[in-house]
Amino acid sequence: MDFKDTLDTLKDKATDLAQAGVAQSKRLAEIAKLKMANMAEEDAIKRAYVEIGKLYYAEQGATPGGAYAAACEKITASKAVIETNNERIAELKQPGDPEPEVVVAEAAEAETAEVKAEEAPAQCSCGCGCEEEKEDKQD
Repeated sequence: MDFKDTLDTLKDKATDLAQAGVAQSKRLAEIAKLKMANMAEEDAIKRAYVEIGKLYYAEQGATPGGAYAAACEKITASKAVIETNNERIAELKQPGDPEPEVVVAEAAEAETAEVKAEEAPAQCSCGCGCEEEKEDKQD
């Protein structure tokens, strides 16, 4: 009977450990979900702050009060620089030039394709993904 008691004790301990592991996993999963929810809420707060700032600048940007004056002046100065840059762009453009946004988007797409190609798993000559090609690339 000692052997059976030992087996039962081991079985009970294994069951307890498994249940503790499941409980730990559930607890960690809930923590991760809550952290993600917090990040989403913080993002919503940031978007609301931006909206408040835009509304304030639209309504009070010309005559900001107190602590807002410096920030509104930075925005006004940046808008002036953007306008100057746009005027210079208009001077430099020639008929038939692609729009800058299109060129930037095409460059970003090309870079994304390069990154995906680098991250793609190595393929063997038969296309199954076996170790044949991976070993060749490591050499």
